[in-house]
Order: sequence, then structure tokens, then C-alpha cells
Amino acid sequence: MTIHREGYKSIAIGALIFGAINLIYFYFLSASNAWLGFVLFFATLFLLLFLISFFRIPDRKLTINGNAIIAPADGKVVVIEETVDTEYFKDKRLQLSIFMSPTNVHVNRNPMDGTVVYTKYHKGKYLVAWNPKSSTDNERQSVVLRNGDTEILVKQIAGALAKRIVNYLQVGQKVSQAQEFGFIKFGSRVDVLLPVGTKINVDLNQAVQGGVTVIATL
Repeated sequence: MTIHREGYKSIAIGALIFGAINLIYFYFLSASNAWLGFVLFFATLFLLLFLISFFRIPDRKLTINGNAIIAPADGKVVVIEETVDTEYFKDKRLQLSIFMSPTNVHVNRNPMDGTVVYTKYHKGKYLVAWNPKSSTDNERQSVVLRNGDTEILVKQIAGALAKRIVNYLQVGQKVSQAQEFGFIKFGSRVDVLLPVGTKINVDLNQAVQGGVTVIATL
């Protein structure tokens, strides 16, 4: 396991706060309330370890399959339905949405090989990520990948706690399946818009792993 580069600053700040709180308590208040010092230490240690865990990148055997669409994120499948895309395709698409809780790995990975043909950042609200309106109303980053005649749209969506979407892709860039393309901080959602008729390989409420689980077959 490694730590994602997006977490270096946050973890450093968290470690400084952890150290400052416990040093101040130890030097000025521990004599009168020793038991509270233990509670404070373990509570702040838990928060620091949680912060480190949030930015983890676990060692995994990634799935590489030219006929498959793999999960772009860890989480739970919360939507599988037809929808009308008004942003790029302007027609019906099959939407598959993955909800990422704060305990999930938050690295985002390319669902397939291809070329980036569209990318756009949208300002928006911070509705809870499982709200259906979060796909169109929340802050989000949309990316379209093209491979031959197949185009898919991947949408990183901020949630009630997610305040920063990171996306590394640019139009014209060639990408590889399972390669990292971004990161979302603290609870969020990723939508994948597929051609209607695409075979879906997962079920509602199924847990998936980014870069590993085959969510659809072309």
C-alpha cells in the first residue's frame, strides 16, 4: 500500500494538529485530568489514521480487457438505468453510478483504453452523492473517452463532504485502461454513461473495486 500524492499536504496538516493538541494538553492540563488525556490521544490518533487510510492506494492486480468496461472507482453501485444525456451525447445513454463512501479508496481509474475527446468542469451544489440530482446539479468534472466507435462519459461528482475534484486528463490525451485519471476528496460519486444496449455485469448495491471489477461488456 502507498499514499496518494493528493494526501501529502492533508496528512502533514493532520499530523501537526495531532501533535499540537496532545502536546498542549500534556504540558498544561494532564496533571488535573490524566484520563481525559488518554481519551484525547486515542481520539485524535483515530482521526489521523482515518485520514491516512483515506488517501491509501492498495496493491491490486488491475483488470486489462479490451472488451470490458471496468469500474472507475471503489464503492457501491447505486444506479443502473437509462437516462437522457444533455451535456455531450444529446441522446439516451445507460447510466451506471458508483457511490464512494469516506471509507472507500478514492483513486479514479480509466474504464477503458482510448483518447480523451471532451473534458469539462462544472460548478455546482454539494447535494449528498446518492441524490439523483447530484449527477446534474452538483460540482462535477465530465470526461469522454473514445475507442474506435465506442464513446463513454465518465463523470466525477462532488458530494456533501467532497469539496475538491482532481482530474489529470486533457483533450487529445491517449489513456490506458485502469490508469489513474483523478481523485475526489471525502465521499463522492462517479457516473459512467454507456451506449444503450451495453451488457451490464454488476447488480444494484453490489460493491465494486476501481480498476478491478468488470462493470460492463462491449
